[in-house]
Amino acid sequence: MMRIRMVTVTVMVVVVVGFLTTSAAAKLHKVGDEQGWNPNVNYTQWSADKEFYVGEWLIFNFDKRYYTALEVNETSFDSCNDKVFITNITRGGRDVFELKEARPYYFLSSGGYCYHGMKLALVVQEQPPLAPAQAPALNASPNSLTSCAKISILSLIVVSFALMANFSW
Repeated sequence: MMRIRMVTVTVMVVVVVGFLTTSAAAKLHKVGDEQGWNPNVNYTQWSADKEFYVGEWLIFNFDKRYYTALEVNETSFDSCNDKVFITNITRGGRDVFELKEARPYYFLSSGGYCYHGMKLALVVQEQPPLAPAQAPALNASPNSLTSCAKISILSLIVVSFALMANFSW
């Protein structure tokens, strides 16, 4: 009986942790998608259809022998000035940067590569408020339930089993 309780509690913890991590997971934006952080890529076009929020991350994939990833201010961005930078993100060529504040961010590569398009400007916004969950329609099929609703139902089932395991029949 103790083993059943332990398994039930373990399953319940896994479900709750899984729910929390999927709902709170921050998005990782791969700069340039498949092209990565390289010359002759239009990063203005790349970022145009994307929204960036506080707590999300950028990953710059590049050959560190040739390129860098520097956070700069708007003036340095506009003039491709790599001498005055805020943060040198370059570590190993697969470098991540957390977007910690709602504000404009500016990035460029040094060594003249900025003039070949290796520059990125984006505006980071506060996380939008979560939309209130809508109750499923009474005639909704199981396939039309949202993943959140499915997790809630699964959680209720697990809690029910946990409570039943605590009663001695």
